[in-house]
Amino acid sequence: MTRVLSYLNAVGEALRQEMQHDPSVVVFGEDNIGGTGCDGKLGNAWGPTQGLHEHFPDRVFDTPITESAFVGAAVGAAATGLRPVADLLFVDFAGVCFDQILNQAAKLRYMTAGKARVPLVLRAMYGTGMRRGAQHSQALYPLFAHIPGLKVVLPATPADAKGLMAAAIRDDDPVIFFEHKMLYFSHGDVPEEPYVVPLGQARVTRTGGDCTIVALGRMVAEAEKAADELVADGVQCEVIDPRTISPLDTGTIYDSVRRTGHLVVADESNPRCGVAGDIAALVAEHVFDALRGPVRVVTSPHAPVPFAPVLEDAYAPGADQIKAAVRTTIPVLARQEHAS
Repeated sequence: MTRVLSYLNAVGEALRQEMQHDPSVVVFGEDNIGGTGCDGKLGNAWGPTQGLHEHFPDRVFDTPITESAFVGAAVGAAATGLRPVADLLFVDFAGVCFDQILNQAAKLRYMTAGKARVPLVLRAMYGTGMRRGAQHSQALYPLFAHIPGLKVVLPATPADAKGLMAAAIRDDDPVIFFEHKMLYFSHGDVPEEPYVVPLGQARVTRTGGDCTIVALGRMVAEAEKAADELVADGVQCEVIDPRTISPLDTGTIYDSVRRTGHLVVADESNPRCGVAGDIAALVAEHVFDALRGPVRVVTSPHAPVPFAPVLEDAYAPGADQIKAAVRTTIPVLARQEHAS
């Protein structure tokens, strides 16, 4: 049965169902149970783990505010047979436990010739929009996609948040699971029963023959809005949500560009060494002959996230910037834009 569920509750439902499915799944992090004086009601930031301790009292743990300690503990737990889900809260905190991620979780399976597995999920909030300032608003997923041995997930809808979380927990490699703060209270149809959305399989959210728009995370909804508005220009865009950036479903992207001849990539992370530039380079290398116009990337500026609301709102890209990029890559629209 399918019903409407928030993105946040979809993540929580996946955690609960996977803990019911597999007794080796454990949850680590700050305030998962509730924190001092909260009587178990907090359930972590915004409540995705609310009620889990009541049902699984020996498998849900509150930890000190020491990311290096509990992420390291989660790596060790994963290497010795458990399937921990550790909540980093803001991804910006990864700096204090990066060695555990970069040099331990990502490399143990390789360095032991496959004898050691690290089935760890590290949940991390990211993104602008909630006035959290430069140290709590970054989109750092390119850092993790750069590291061999890690899988990186960016769900854009409640249904994908649930299915990708289930897939991440069942995976035998470490997965960094990015949740955009501004998507938490978005709603969508989510099946009630357990299900898995395979890692590395993109979703075509809208078909069209004039331009391919590859959008990541929160940018998926902005790309769909831009595509809707471009219909008035006679342009039919195909929107692709990669869902995961490591592994990246390049086949779906290449096939789309071969049909449309044009590519725009929308990505909230910074432009230098980012995912948008990586996808653009891959398309230029492998399907260059199919391109009939320049590849355009739409990203945040190469600057820290500002705190002032008006500046933060201007910082993150949106539908208007995506529409402008599409118009400049399709020759007839570019000429019209120039003439106006």
